[in-house]
Amino acid sequence: MSAAEPRDGVAAGVATVVLCTYNGVRYLPAQLDSLLAQQRRPDRIVIADDASTDATWTLLGEFARRAGERGIEVDLHRNPANLGYLRNFEAALRRAGDGIVFLCDQDDVWHPNKLQDFLECFRRRPALTVLHGDSRLVDGEGRDLGQRMFQTLEVADWELAALHAGRGFDVLLRRNIVTGATMAMRRDLLDRALPIPDGWVHDEWLALIAAATGEVDCIEAPTVDYRQHGGNQIGARRRTLVERLGGGKQRREHMQAMVAKLDSLRRHIDGNRLEVGADKRAAIDARWAHLRLRLAMPAGFGRRLPLIREEWRQGRYHRYSAGLRSLVCDLLGLR
Repeated sequence: MSAAEPRDGVAAGVATVVLCTYNGVRYLPAQLDSLLAQQRRPDRIVIADDASTDATWTLLGEFARRAGERGIEVDLHRNPANLGYLRNFEAALRRAGDGIVFLCDQDDVWHPNKLQDFLECFRRRPALTVLHGDSRLVDGEGRDLGQRMFQTLEVADWELAALHAGRGFDVLLRRNIVTGATMAMRRDLLDRALPIPDGWVHDEWLALIAAATGEVDCIEAPTVDYRQHGGNQIGARRRTLVERLGGGKQRREHMQAMVAKLDSLRRHIDGNRLEVGADKRAAIDARWAHLRLRLAMPAGFGRRLPLIREEWRQGRYHRYSAGLRSLVCDLLGLR
């Protein structure tokens, strides 16, 4: 490679890592070291510390010095008061700049090829808006737990096939399978997606806006060690049988929360005049109506059976809920 060529050999633009920290001194050093060990190093790292009370800020200052010696620009900011996980990430994303933006959690470890592999995908696919990947689950000491995130999320083959075929919206409208710690995006997505409405998790929101207005895909290989240590803001675990059935109060509250989120999604799309296409806008409305109908199911079996039958016949249980499992819950009147 000649000195005049880009150091990554691709034309994907500037690579910016956005890292948010809070009292992360135990696990943060391993993550920071993994950023410096990337085969294609980041051009810029934006770090937002959410008013840590331990030695995190001192550790970050030393990291900024080391990164600078390697030609990496570090934008280091400390909040005067704690904003919380979501708003701290949102504020950091606003400082991301141009190019490809990578989200980064403080307690994970990136595999050395992560940044290079993602940038190559963006280079080859100009229409790609968001790319995410699988991750290897490890314990607090970094030991392999023998499980991957896609397994924990029970990601189906048809969901992966739909993503690869450019139909990510069909998958993500039904449920989120994108983990923020594995996610990268083109910077212009943030112009369409921010601010993030209350009630949404940042990765779920960004991925759905990306799928509605562009293209989302995934790398099936793990490129991150996702540490499970009991203190994760959002951890990974398999659901219990009760949770899978979705019965009782938890099921109802989940659907009510999803209806509220879809309301805010529709307001965001309309208020910002996002070009999502008539089919996608209609699908959002259809899932909203489907969940509203399920929430209002009559108590009497004879009255709700025709409603359930029609939702099944139209395929809405499969498109907008958990398929047969949701149908059975409604048949049994689980509330």
